[in-house]
Amino acid sequence: MNDRELLEHEVPVLHWFALDRRRFLRIFGGGLLVVLAAPDGSAVMEAQESGRTRAGGQELPKDLAAWLHIDKDGKVTVFTGKVEMGQNIRTSLSQLVAEELRVPVDSVRMVMGDTDVCPWDAGTFGSRTTPTMGPQLRLVAATAREALVDLAAERWKLPRETLTADNGRVRAAGRTPLLYGELTRGEKLVKTLPADGAGGAGAGGAAATLTPPAQWKVAGLRTPKVDGHEFVTGTHQYASDLRRPGMLFGKTLRPAAFEATLVSLEATKAEAMPGVQVVRDGDYAGLVAPDAFTAERALVALAAGAKWKEKEGQPSNATIFEFFRRNAEAPEEGGRGATPTIKGSVDDALASADVKLAQTYTVEYIAHAPLEPRAAVAEWGKGNGASGKLTVWTGSQRPFAVRDELAAAFRIPTESVRVVVPDTGSAYGGKHTGDAAVEAARLAKAAGKPVKVVWTREEEFTWAYLRPAGVIDVKSGARKDGTLTAWEFHNYNSGPAGIGTPYDVANQKIQFHPVKSPLRQGSYRALAATANHFARETHMNELAHELKIDPLELRLKNLSDERLKAVYAAAAEKFGWAKRESAPGRGYGIAGGTEKGGFIAACAEIALDPTNRSVKVRRVAAAFECGAIVNPDGLRNQVEGAIVQGLGGALFEAIRFENGRILNPHFAQYRLPRFTDVPTIDVVLVDRKDLPPAGAGECPIVGIAPAIAAGIFEATGTWLRALPLAAEGAPETKRV
Repeated sequence: MNDRELLEHEVPVLHWFALDRRRFLRIFGGGLLVVLAAPDGSAVMEAQESGRTRAGGQELPKDLAAWLHIDKDGKVTVFTGKVEMGQNIRTSLSQLVAEELRVPVDSVRMVMGDTDVCPWDAGTFGSRTTPTMGPQLRLVAATAREALVDLAAERWKLPRETLTADNGRVRAAGRTPLLYGELTRGEKLVKTLPADGAGGAGAGGAAATLTPPAQWKVAGLRTPKVDGHEFVTGTHQYASDLRRPGMLFGKTLRPAAFEATLVSLEATKAEAMPGVQVVRDGDYAGLVAPDAFTAERALVALAAGAKWKEKEGQPSNATIFEFFRRNAEAPEEGGRGATPTIKGSVDDALASADVKLAQTYTVEYIAHAPLEPRAAVAEWGKGNGASGKLTVWTGSQRPFAVRDELAAAFRIPTESVRVVVPDTGSAYGGKHTGDAAVEAARLAKAAGKPVKVVWTREEEFTWAYLRPAGVIDVKSGARKDGTLTAWEFHNYNSGPAGIGTPYDVANQKIQFHPVKSPLRQGSYRALAATANHFARETHMNELAHELKIDPLELRLKNLSDERLKAVYAAAAEKFGWAKRESAPGRGYGIAGGTEKGGFIAACAEIALDPTNRSVKVRRVAAAFECGAIVNPDGLRNQVEGAIVQGLGGALFEAIRFENGRILNPHFAQYRLPRFTDVPTIDVVLVDRKDLPPAGAGECPIVGIAPAIAAGIFEATGTWLRALPLAAEGAPETKRV
């Protein structure tokens, strides 16, 4: 598979490592250094999952200069291929480094997402930064700390066990403390780490042991956002803010519909504008201009001279779910959907079940709608090959993949491409690819000058990939006492993430059916876990109604996962689930689940406006657990943000399309949550210091939609099984 196919098929993160054999490690010079010992074959898969090694057991960079440098003034610079998109990982990773290195957070500077100076990284996605990069940087910092103690012990000729490191210095009784910068003098140290990351004897020094979360003094505490002042004051530079000397502004000519081919192009009017150059490269056509306004005017003129051949008969919203069923792909051996999960006999269990239920649930395509649309600045240098080195500044979740994409597009070595990712104005899984980067580089190559490309909002809605739509069929069976006995679950197109059930069911059949989507689709926050949780949790609420059992009671009866039970109990207590009171036009719902190491439960209260049947989510109480908490404020923001974003997918968001055209490519037509839509949100953070930290960017979004759906049912007596639930308002109330 190529990168695009991997993206669109939601290959699990572990498979990204296994399939990425063609990428190689970059070794960097200068700074403080840690050496990683090669893992044996039996540890490769475990190490890949932890993010410490790459495919085939290859080591991460051995030179600590690739990870961490301490200058003569004691300032610590950390290098990581992860990127900042508003999720505040710069702060949480800085806390972890500061904790293990025993320095203040404000002495740590993170260099992120620069392919020329940062170690290779698969990308910032899948809630993997905290559980993979976190341990890696903790181990690097702890090893650096021990190396510094070794240096001080050697200088003082004292036993190292009599020395301690704290606050950026090494102490010994009766001696003036030595600052880290005095010990390193800006030079690098070498030390060997055990491959399993558990700590162990280094070359010429003591073991690098990690600080248990229960003993954290920097990590785990509230910490102001690193570089927060720059963001608040607007001095931070995003890709769309950058300028280069002699820079031009680029635009790409696009058809009015998908799968159209360019038949002819009359460029005279556009080229007559001052400073405008039209670029035609095979099927690609674009232009550059001296300023953004001229580029816009020239693009209008160029579009007027273009003739396209369009493909007729493409699907629409009205036919898409039928299309999915009709076009499900035959399973490939070893591929997605090749082998369903089967336990016991679903058919036999359904035949003997006291209560049976079969329903279908659907989710529409939705857009990522980031505040910052795709943007890139590309510049071709001189002296590195015939075309010179290509440098691109762009907002992306996967800088190294974008580097590879650019190298492939221009048939140049990856060493001739540098990708730099400024902090990005959100992505939500939508910026894995290098669309704007390739366009800017193509135009810059033709123009011989740096070129900036910034997509319009319409381009972002139309030509970026979408969260997959899907249709999901669920059948279940249960005894009268609420014991689940049968579970059958089929997902068409939206994806396999979160497709399994956490509930104890003896007889199961669960299968994902891939479909060649008529619209470009790819990763979205939580991938398909949102769709699969919506179907599963709504079905559980429906089953509880059929059984006349409280939906929380039904879940707890069929759960053995203590972590999931704990967040359900915490959310229910915070919400007052047992004390909720029914009222006309008011409803309550509960839902939850687990994804990527996180556990979420959400309770929602909804109210109907009798004048226009609109749905108002009045109150949400959510409990979330992801192991030991690194940054409480950042984590709370992630949970609250996921809930607010989840409101949009639950109630309003849907891409409307027909015959290859997006019909609502602007915020004026695409409904997102507004300030007036945001309910009171109470978040309970369950801190498990006995467990390693997991990611939090995705799991918290999966519980809100089914909780709202259950609330709408309680208020109206009608189950809504299609997301969005209330784009046209709530159904008329009937007796429940």
